[in-house]
Amino acid sequence: METNKLPVSVLQTKQHFEILDGLRGVAAFAVVVFHFMEWIFTDPSKNFIGHGFLAVDFFFCLSGFVIGYAYDDRIAKMGIWNFFIARIIRLHPLVIAGSVLGLLAFLFDPFGGHLELYSAGKIVLTFICSLFLIPLPVIADRGFNLFSFNAPAWSLFWEYIANIFYAVILYRIGKSILVVLIILAAFAICFVAYNSGNLLGGWSGPTFWDGCARISYSFLMGLLIYRFNLVIKNKLGFTGLSILLLLAFIMPFSEWNWLTEPLVVLFYFPLLISLGAGAVLKPGLKKICVFSGNISYPLYMTHYAVLWMFGNYYTNYKPNTTQLAFIVPIAVVLLVGFAYLVMKVYDIPLRKYLTERRKR
Repeated sequence: METNKLPVSVLQTKQHFEILDGLRGVAAFAVVVFHFMEWIFTDPSKNFIGHGFLAVDFFFCLSGFVIGYAYDDRIAKMGIWNFFIARIIRLHPLVIAGSVLGLLAFLFDPFGGHLELYSAGKIVLTFICSLFLIPLPVIADRGFNLFSFNAPAWSLFWEYIANIFYAVILYRIGKSILVVLIILAAFAICFVAYNSGNLLGGWSGPTFWDGCARISYSFLMGLLIYRFNLVIKNKLGFTGLSILLLLAFIMPFSEWNWLTEPLVVLFYFPLLISLGAGAVLKPGLKKICVFSGNISYPLYMTHYAVLWMFGNYYTNYKPNTTQLAFIVPIAVVLLVGFAYLVMKVYDIPLRKYLTERRKR
């Protein structure tokens, strides 16, 4: 079916679950704070938000629920190709923005780095791979991340893989097969946690397949919540659910991570998605939820260029606790402001333009 023959109703975006959108923003904010604290607390057990990285698993579960809700009843009409185009328009502008910002931070970091160790060819190749989400963990100054110029892009790589599997296989399968796949993915999550001691992997070459296990379970579980209509009506609201979500990120980092982290991913996050889908939003918090949801993806995809510069600043200048108490909160606020600017000036206009062209 040709794109320009698709009914407008097929191309329109469905209504959002505003509380879930707001929780996505809370999780993105937690990721940013966690990444700052990673530099400051080399001992994870001293990091007050030492489990902030689990926000990615929450994203994956939420993504499965939202994709099922948005596309289960219309992907057959719109076709796989149009589904892929829709997802690329939604996701890839900020993949490009994050790669460009990461390259600029690498080339012009005022606080250090070893640019002289890398040839122009290697830098260009790394940048191209970053633009197209091709894993290439070769830059030592970037911790040998799969995507050296924008570390969080590792989760977008798996998001794309999940979307491909959804369009080709998952939207066609019945509930019983979905349950079987979830059980297998749950065993994979438990194996990764037991083998590694935690679920922190996925971002590097040696932990590449950990990322596969993490998205497999959470994405499938999100689909299950939608397809089985596991929506729990409640009055917790956005504030109550935000507190419950943050509790997962600030739970103690201990020798029991191999057990506590899978429990959070396997049961707690799906429960929060079910509660978030059934919670009632107070009118006074609607704008906060909308803003939080809108800013979540731009913030997630643009913040890490600054994190590398902060890391070099922290390593070279050793700021004290008082200085950090000013630097980190101000940096987080500025990053939120910058993400909002990127969203308004670049992401929304570009996506609107591409969507209009697609409809025509």
